[in-house]
Amino acid sequence: MHGRLSTPYRAFSGDEVFVEMPVGTTVAGMAQRLADAGVVSDPMTFRIAARLSGADRQLQAGEYRFSEPMSAFQVVTKIAEGDVFTRPVTFPEGLTIKEMAVVFEKGGLGSSSAFEKAATNTTLAAGFDPGARSLEGYLFPSTYALGRQAGADATVRAMVEAFDHAFDPELRAEAAARGMSVREVVTLASLIEKETAQAAERPIVSAVYQNRLKLRIPLQCDPTVVYALMRAGKWTGNIRKQDLQIKSPFNTYVYPGLPPGPIASPGRASIDAAIRPADVPYLYFVSRNDGTHVFAETLAEHNRNVQQWQVKFFKHD
Repeated sequence: MHGRLSTPYRAFSGDEVFVEMPVGTTVAGMAQRLADAGVVSDPMTFRIAARLSGADRQLQAGEYRFSEPMSAFQVVTKIAEGDVFTRPVTFPEGLTIKEMAVVFEKGGLGSSSAFEKAATNTTLAAGFDPGARSLEGYLFPSTYALGRQAGADATVRAMVEAFDHAFDPELRAEAAARGMSVREVVTLASLIEKETAQAAERPIVSAVYQNRLKLRIPLQCDPTVVYALMRAGKWTGNIRKQDLQIKSPFNTYVYPGLPPGPIASPGRASIDAAIRPADVPYLYFVSRNDGTHVFAETLAEHNRNVQQWQVKFFKHD
């Protein structure tokens, strides 16, 4: 009998087989599923291996992938350790819910529409933003190890939980000390995320926006116009002059102050920058066309920068 317990076995065809162990499955139930899948020779062999190894009460639910021949003892160890099958799916910083839905679908986890529907469940944000009308900004960008059966609801829940964990008590206390709600922090952080990918620039961009807010100067943040156009189904890939007048509460050229909510999901660094701006007097910045920006305190200085880095730069090209 011991030989049968320790001899590698494989009776399934193909490169791999997946065996789902739902929550509450008994040892006997697991044994039958494994035997039916050709992972073990028969149910009794698995049950004896589980009892002899002392792991019969440690077997964990989940979906397991098998490819190589394994002994009954090895199969027991795999399930006792909870070595469930997952596939990593990466949601980069700065994506909208619609863009994340595409990543979700490409990862083979379900349809983009199912993800978008799951992301309407604002009750998930009740603990930190009870008035949230959307989960935009609260789906934390990261790499998630997700099971094939994870589904949209479980994925969105995991992403909101990751946000809740990243926006830790220390950050919340600092935000409160600055008189900022979680939504205001994440909204500002989403603007910072969309404006610069340079770590050193994030606190400076944050300062520019916060300086403008204090002086009641419109933020005039181009990414908010892009977001407004996307929501209206009018985004073509370029901002035209008339687009700056689009009637949307997200358009910071028309409406003063912060938009009503985030325009994308910021990463932890942008959240940090929103709460911890640099101590600089700048009110303006313009792109150098290489991913970095040049900052200015006065409009005259800014206009010179625009002339150099936008007008002349592209004329020279």
